[in-house]
Amino acid sequence: MKKMIIASTSTVFGSGYLNYLLPVLQVHFKNVNTVTFIPYAMPGGISYDAYTGIVAQAFSKININVKGIHEYENPKEVILNAEAIFTGGGNTFELVNQLYKHDLLNNLKLTLERGVPYLGTSAGSNICGVDIKNTNDMPIVYPPSFKTLGCFSFNINAHYLDPEKGSKHMGESRETRIKEFHVFNETPVLGLREGSWLSIENNKIILQGEHTARLFLQNQNPVELQTGIEVII
Repeated sequence: MKKMIIASTSTVFGSGYLNYLLPVLQVHFKNVNTVTFIPYAMPGGISYDAYTGIVAQAFSKININVKGIHEYENPKEVILNAEAIFTGGGNTFELVNQLYKHDLLNNLKLTLERGVPYLGTSAGSNICGVDIKNTNDMPIVYPPSFKTLGCFSFNINAHYLDPEKGSKHMGESRETRIKEFHVFNETPVLGLREGSWLSIENNKIILQGEHTARLFLQNQNPVELQTGIEVII
């Protein structure tokens, strides 16, 4: 009984924070008064309070309050009693490190399985897969495990980029990195491009947004998934 929005990014080029998603979120969080925000990913190293303030300003446009989980004494209880939850982007390793530190993963999974509305962007989307082995982030900290929520049977590669024709960049492309991953791992990977998201109702996953997504399966050629279709893996 899941109700989730899993977005590649919080901000698309030329738009304000969450602006492109607000019409969707207004429906997704219908009848919600307060969203519990998990700021542990700390993009750019900003404070939890500063990050929560940015989120609160965005949600005020759809008349929803925001309170950071760090403001409570017992975050485990807060997760179980939340009306709705948003986990923002930043560094996925630090996000997962803090979730393990506060022993929140199990309670978060139970809450999402009960159908409490959830929004994840970037790092907050990465944690919904099997593990975080397909994040683009630097491992600035070492979490106890790479295993995460397992809300679906694949991993997300957020901010997926196609190889740029004519580029002089000599580093590996995202596609090459994911192929490397599949030498050692069987988990499917969904390359989710900027401005696209997954809408999950119960166990039905629909690709939404402007762009196709790129699905990688071990020992198979990648497949383009069209927006608006059900993602079946």
